Amino acid sequence: MAGAPLWLAKPSRFAGLKRTRARWLAALIAALLLGALTSLATAGPPPVTGDATARADDRADELLYESIVAALRNGGEYYTAAAAALRAGGYPMKPFVTFRLPTLAVVQSWLDPVVSALLLYAMALLALYAWWVRLGEALRRTPPRLIATVLAAGGMASAVQAELVAFHEVWAGVLIALSLAARRPGRWVTAVALGLAAMLIRETAALYVGVMAALALLEGQRREATGWVAATAVLAVVVALHAQAVAGVVRPLDQPSPGWAGMLGFGFAIKAMVLTTALALAPAAIGALLAALALVGWAAWRDPLATRVVATLAAYIVLLSLFGRTDTFYWALLIAPLVPIGLAFAPDAFRDLFRAALDRRRITVTRVAR
Repeated sequence: MAGAPLWLAKPSRFAGLKRTRARWLAALIAALLLGALTSLATAGPPPVTGDATARADDRADELLYESIVAALRNGGEYYTAAAAALRAGGYPMKPFVTFRLPTLAVVQSWLDPVVSALLLYAMALLALYAWWVRLGEALRRTPPRLIATVLAAGGMASAVQAELVAFHEVWAGVLIALSLAARRPGRWVTAVALGLAAMLIRETAALYVGVMAALALLEGQRREATGWVAATAVLAVVVALHAQAVAGVVRPLDQPSPGWAGMLGFGFAIKAMVLTTALALAPAAIGALLAALALVGWAAWRDPLATRVVATLAAYIVLLSLFGRTDTFYWALLIAPLVPIGLAFAPDAFRDLFRAALDRRRITVTRVAR
């Protein structure tokens, strides 16, 4: 019989499992943890060094985006400025997706750099507050709720680093976190709007929107599913116009992309999640195991929101595993704000799973002779 929850307001998904199923699930989780440790042998980005020239190389992408914004502030046109910056930095310029959508650069060119940074910090604080409210439904006691919110802050560590303000994935990741926190059954308009904003900053956020559309459709929420599909249609129009604009500034001899079929595997996805969150402060093996435990925790929370988070995390893990390269680990910034929160659900998950797996109860049938 399942005991009272430790931290959660309701028993986890693992509570009350039959013994055989619980043992199979425990074996699967053990395999997940072992798989996470393969990140220790997986290639990653080069380490940051102390040399001034090397530090510039480490920040090459950030400096690229900052230079584009600076050109726009000085009256430049986005696609011309982006092409010049990419060409000067030796970046690939084909296909058109090597150019970021202009949304973030244009908006930042209208703002003072300090104001732009403060706007990102405000969004991160708003996301933390939104998750504080939503986590109150799962964690009724204040201490676990505070711990979960601190974990959420650890996922948003990149959003308070001034040098990453021009990084598109940082903004899109915070918007995805806000979108998920805002979505409730029957109340999805704000979530869709935030998802659309994330896509218009970084088009790879479309994977999140696709997951939300699919789950809404599976749950019979047709109006909500239509909203997510409509947001994707808006992105499709924007991307088509973007591709046309890029074609006007690319030259025949410009460098093509090496492709995105990295096939670096699950270990790389785990490493990317660790590197883009505060889990990077832990030793590599501990960080990898904590990332895997966070996934288990999310899977254990019995709530439609948790289902959406798990599906979103799974989708981006597949993306990173199959298509990520060592220099595109930052794709994980799109889900970084979500990852550590799952650790708050892990204590109940493992207590319930172990109880079910070790359950030795038997049904005894006694025959009464007459």
